[in-house]
Amino acid sequence: MASFEIQGGTKLQGEITPQGAKNEALQILCAVLLTAEPVTIHNIPNIIDVIKLIELIAEFGVKVEKLSDSSYRFTADTVNLEYLETDDFKKKGAALRGSVMILGPLLARFGKAKLPKPGGDKIGRRRLDTHFIGLERLGAKFNYDSSDKFFHIDASNLQGCYMLLDEPSVTGTANIVMAAVLAKGITTVYNAACEPYLQQLCAMLVRMGAKISGAGSNLLTIEGVEKLGGTDHTMLPDMIEIGSFIGMAAMTGSELTIKNARIDMLGQIPEVFRKLGIKMEYRGDDIYIPAQDHYEIETFIDGSILTIADGPWPLFTPDLISIILVVASQAKGTALIHQKMFESRLFFVDKLIDMGAQIILCDPHRATVIGLDKKMPLKGIVMTSPDIRAGQALLIAAMSAKGTSTIHNVDQIDRGYQFIDKRLNALGAKITRII
Repeated sequence: MASFEIQGGTKLQGEITPQGAKNEALQILCAVLLTAEPVTIHNIPNIIDVIKLIELIAEFGVKVEKLSDSSYRFTADTVNLEYLETDDFKKKGAALRGSVMILGPLLARFGKAKLPKPGGDKIGRRRLDTHFIGLERLGAKFNYDSSDKFFHIDASNLQGCYMLLDEPSVTGTANIVMAAVLAKGITTVYNAACEPYLQQLCAMLVRMGAKISGAGSNLLTIEGVEKLGGTDHTMLPDMIEIGSFIGMAAMTGSELTIKNARIDMLGQIPEVFRKLGIKMEYRGDDIYIPAQDHYEIETFIDGSILTIADGPWPLFTPDLISIILVVASQAKGTALIHQKMFESRLFFVDKLIDMGAQIILCDPHRATVIGLDKKMPLKGIVMTSPDIRAGQALLIAAMSAKGTSTIHNVDQIDRGYQFIDKRLNALGAKITRII
């Protein structure tokens, strides 16, 4: 596996354009299975998880045409369901968590599917109950075969219904919506996810001929149609990468402009970074972060310690909690970071403590960060990336540290950030990839 060697203490300067949104791509790419007509998608990020998903749907017989570095045309007019029976599908499907979102389209269009237990990040339990229960409510019948470790699903008669989701799962809602658009009758989904990525999926499906109302709220209504057509779709910039760049600029004292950020779709992300004392300006749809040698964490109105917690949209995204924690370590002041949604995402803080950060890990979900106010820079060490977001957080820490750091297992970072070393080196970073 590849490693990064990072010479810390170097300031960045310039402009950077965020990649297409990883979490949107995993939904949008699966949706091409819903129609036999061509679907063209723009701003696709060139990252491992997305490329693997493109390869997976190509194995089903979907015609994949690469139009440019970030644009593809997909035509699913001849889908080979026999691929579900192969060892190759079992291996690839189990290795990629995003593979679970092929279920909705396959069940809607073909009435049956199989799925191995999906893989992905080791960040704690990420149950699939919302997916399965929602699809069962539509009429799908699940059977888990312990001998081949596959879920076997029959959905020959999907019927619209009312359902109240047990949690506003983004991928679960996406799977249910993709199944419901071709089901008979009307489906009402309450406590639905309302993330921008799901709004994008619904907008794309409507252009394909679906009848969906309520996108952006927690109450979706889907009226089933006979079939869907083709469309063109442009994905949002990745809000997680945008947040990472804001934090990176602050930690390294860099002047940075993030281009074409779709500020209207960032929700609370900029405001949470402002609570850490990070200054930024909106210039059209660009975010300008001036060089800061110092930033100070706010307190609550009554003077108590600031708590930053994650939650379903429109609350703060869990994918940026790791970044927030690292950035707080060099601020002035104290913050309690509360990662509510995944119980293993904070375990990377031992590496930050080894680098000199003042962090108390209270339990698997909470960490208290005592900021060093940049008076005691972190020091370079050797470490390993445990998952995508923690890996990026460690990279930011290493870029701000004194001396040289080595990060192993950067394939994890590559799963979520395209050519991150090359793009940051173009701004002045000193990152060497070691194969």
